[in-house]
Amino acid sequence: MTRGSAPALVQETAYRYRIDPIGRMRVPGVVFASPGLLPEVGGDQALQQVADVATLPGIVDASYAMPDVHWGYGFPIGGVAATDIAEGGVVSPGGVGFDISCGVRLYAADLDAADLAPRKEAVLDGLSRSTPRGMGKGAVWELSGTDQLAKVLASGARYAVEQGHGVQRDLDRCEDLGAVDDADPAGLSERAVNRGLHQLGSLGSGNHFLEVQVVDAVRDRVAAEAFGLRAGQVCVMIHCGSRGLGHQICTDHVRTMEQAMAGFGITVPDRQLACVPVDSDPGRAYLRAMAAAANYARANRQLLGQAAREVFERLTGAGLNLVYDISHNLAKVETHVVAGQSRRLCVHRKGATRALPPGHADLPADLRDLPDVGQPVLIPGSMGTASYVLTGVPGGPAFASTCHGAGRTLSRHQAARSVRGQELRTQLERRGVAVRGASWRGLAEEMPEAYKDIDAVVEAAEGAGLARAVARLVPVGVVKG
Repeated sequence: MTRGSAPALVQETAYRYRIDPIGRMRVPGVVFASPGLLPEVGGDQALQQVADVATLPGIVDASYAMPDVHWGYGFPIGGVAATDIAEGGVVSPGGVGFDISCGVRLYAADLDAADLAPRKEAVLDGLSRSTPRGMGKGAVWELSGTDQLAKVLASGARYAVEQGHGVQRDLDRCEDLGAVDDADPAGLSERAVNRGLHQLGSLGSGNHFLEVQVVDAVRDRVAAEAFGLRAGQVCVMIHCGSRGLGHQICTDHVRTMEQAMAGFGITVPDRQLACVPVDSDPGRAYLRAMAAAANYARANRQLLGQAAREVFERLTGAGLNLVYDISHNLAKVETHVVAGQSRRLCVHRKGATRALPPGHADLPADLRDLPDVGQPVLIPGSMGTASYVLTGVPGGPAFASTCHGAGRTLSRHQAARSVRGQELRTQLERRGVAVRGASWRGLAEEMPEAYKDIDAVVEAAEGAGLARAVARLVPVGVVKG
């Protein structure tokens, strides 16, 4: 294989392909997909990126790609890789992404679709007014200054709830109970801090959204009941991350690592894979800054969710109960068994979701003792299409990871050239999906046809043993960034 040519794929099962190690690859590549979901050879370089990630120092087991894999910065989006910290394993910001801790939050309403119908337009108008979005400033919570921002960066959603922006269940059902430990707000650049001061509680732009959905089908009754879901129920899904603050942190640390790599004797096939040992000063500094951005993202989704809750309570009288909140752009230090030995690993999930099995110690307390129910996994589809709730399964591969969404097939520029935003809104509203967009171009960029088929992605995730489907949700209204 020469760099730039497509790596050779060997099909192992219906939903698993292998890239054999060659050249500088330290481990094989493994791609979980059906034939129709594989990246297009010649147009999408994601498979080359899977092979490039396999060259990272300290990588163990394999360089993995989820069914929604597509080309990203450094790592493919949908990439998972773990490095052994004791063996000089590295951390790479390209394995997390610019939107650190971008993730999904799902609420279940005390309301059925039939009860929402006569008030749907009013609810969407209320959500549109209460949800700051688009590029630049605008936030649910205008912070008093850098001291208060530091408290958000240290304590995430916990601080937001302490200040009255939520309830205890919002923390109990959030990954890491609402905050990542070891955050270092003092280590952030002045520019990162300034970018975070005025955006807390905002969607941003791109593929971020707030969507009102209805549970279309329940696939696993036991898990759905444990998660608080039932057929016909109204839900609210929020997809967003750490905004400009997270982007600046990634930018700052990529630059630092590019300069530091040579001192550690590290070379990489792509400069976007800039990395340093986890157990080094720049490695630890990145993880502490990343944790601060993750806490910002948790607080961001918490504030947007609380604003949505208040709209529902005011206009429908119904409450919103958190099902779960999970990140899909993060590196976490975890313990896994590799080659029969328990090892402390830095697990990168970039456009990939952790999917813990039943009984795992990190599950919410009310789910931990249920024998057949793992972690809730939230998989948003493209605008106007279905989304899914999955659950983690015993023995899941790829360090208990799965997909994070539908996965792009068209660039935003290509999508915007394919349809006008006004036309897309009309099409969606004819299908019963009310649309509140920040811009016509922003709507066009997120046309459903710009993404893979979410049903096929979930089928592949189930077929590969990554997770199990619990419920399928369909949209009835969307507020777009």
